Amino acid sequence: MTVQDIPTLNAALNATATVLMTAGFIFIKLGNRQAHRAAMLTAGVVSAIFLVGYVTHKVIRGINTPFLGEGTALRAIYYTMLITHITLAMAIAYLVPRTFMFAIKGNFEMHKRWARFTFPIWYYVSVTGVLVYFCNYIWWPHDLVS
Repeated sequence: MTVQDIPTLNAALNATATVLMTAGFIFIKLGNRQAHRAAMLTAGVVSAIFLVGYVTHKVIRGINTPFLGEGTALRAIYYTMLITHITLAMAIAYLVPRTFMFAIKGNFEMHKRWARFTFPIWYYVSVTGVLVYFCNYIWWPHDLVS
């Protein structure tokens, strides 16, 4: 594995987290708490591994990844998505562990209350993370050698 592989690995981790969160959501709607817990905790672990990979890549390669797509509307859409993704990702770093804590301690009422707003934010961050990857490495790729 090289530093150039990290963005692809990170996108795969985000996609995996999205699938696990979807499964966890379905499990809890079906009343299967055990499967819900397993899916959501695994999504949390996968997201934490993503975060390590993301920070590692940014430390090695640098923070700035300019968008190479052309057109005012396209750039506006991309940067709106990116800004909301980054802002909400910072919130998720607090919200997810806090929401997990309530469930782990058995306080399911508070867990449910927090999950009602944590889940859609986490889901958005996960999905837009994959879209940011596609924008920067698939649809409008950067030179990966530096």
